[in-house]
Amino acid sequence: MPDTLDDAALIARSIGDPESFAALFDRHADEIHRYAARRLGGELADDVTGEVFLAAFRGRARYDRSWPDARPWLYGIATRVVSQHRRAERRRTAAMAKVSAERPGTFDERSADRVTAEQLQPRLARALTRLSAAERDLLLLLAWADLTYEEAALALGVPVGTVRSRLHRLRVKVRRALGGTDPFAEEPQHG
Repeated sequence: MPDTLDDAALIARSIGDPESFAALFDRHADEIHRYAARRLGGELADDVTGEVFLAAFRGRARYDRSWPDARPWLYGIATRVVSQHRRAERRRTAAMAKVSAERPGTFDERSADRVTAEQLQPRLARALTRLSAAERDLLLLLAWADLTYEEAALALGVPVGTVRSRLHRLRVKVRRALGGTDPFAEEPQHG
């Protein structure tokens, strides 16, 4: 039966039947784990995922049931947990920025895109370290979690207008850091 319920109904059910919360974990844990791994590295992803769902379980009575999809809520919790692990993220990003863009190996026609991405990686990593925590959180929620502007605003607890203005500022910063290259050439059609 839990498979037929939307997330809001499932969370409501879990108030009286705590074991039914496991279905929410089953639905979203892999996605939250991937987000945590991309933000902090695989070594912390299991811990972060556990912390997210523990916080969600403890706070389930306060969930806004007008949102049938719990993803923005879970990403908001994940973003806060990630901020608690920010030092590890900064060390990892700084290390990525130091990676040489030139790697030995054979080249063939199919690897051109990969080579271009590898060349941009150190500059992009440096650009990410120069973003504020709020800008970096927004960028990663939109790029990796594929949230809409409205969902990102809900996850971060800010108005949609704040999401739009932060996104504009971070685009300018990243574009400047990449020497005028626009990493957002195909502008997302979110909200």
